[in-house]
Amino acid sequence: MIGKVTGRMDYRNADHVLIDTGGVGYIVYCSERTLATMPAAGGMVSLYTEMVVRQDFMQLYGFPTIAEREWHRLLTSVQGVGAKAALAILGTLGVEGTGRAITLGDVGAIKAAPGIGPKIAQRVANELKGKAPAIMALGASGTQAAVVDDDLVIEPVKAKAVAPAPSGSAAAQADALSALVNLGYGTGDAASAVAEASGLDSEADSSGLIRAALRLLAPKG
Repeated sequence: MIGKVTGRMDYRNADHVLIDTGGVGYIVYCSERTLATMPAAGGMVSLYTEMVVRQDFMQLYGFPTIAEREWHRLLTSVQGVGAKAALAILGTLGVEGTGRAITLGDVGAIKAAPGIGPKIAQRVANELKGKAPAIMALGASGTQAAVVDDDLVIEPVKAKAVAPAPSGSAAAQADALSALVNLGYGTGDAASAVAEASGLDSEADSSGLIRAALRLLAPKG
């Protein structure tokens, strides 16, 4: 199993890149969002990967963070959602947007992804709502970007680029979720409150999200 590919980007296509790891080139399929972060030809890149094997083909999919790879795995567990459809959802919503949409049951946001119809979007929201908190709880370890090993010796290039580090909001959501669960709230209710709070203020840190989520969880009336 190939879990990570690091090397020089040979070329970028509409839905994949070719990464030269020193004589061996890997075709890696990526979301539009991930492709937009790729360096120019000759630049260095590192991606976590997932190999999808079918009877008639074998393809490698790449992700800048472990959390995105885990979301991809979770999305493809839904009947009717293939590897490329899962990439379309992640490319449209991003990791945080995907987590928020699933946690809140936002079918409209999910079906905004190319090729995702209302029935599939509803199925994704229904089947994954209870599973979303597990990935959100990955925290900072899940949002750590794959980086190029400085000791890796490959034919020199003029510039070296890596996938950019993600914002701290995903880690803040995970920290807030963990704190609320530790306070005794159910995982599903806590995840929904954190997702809603994050949607209201995407720049909030973990403390701000906890306060906002507690207000949302407070008994009404």
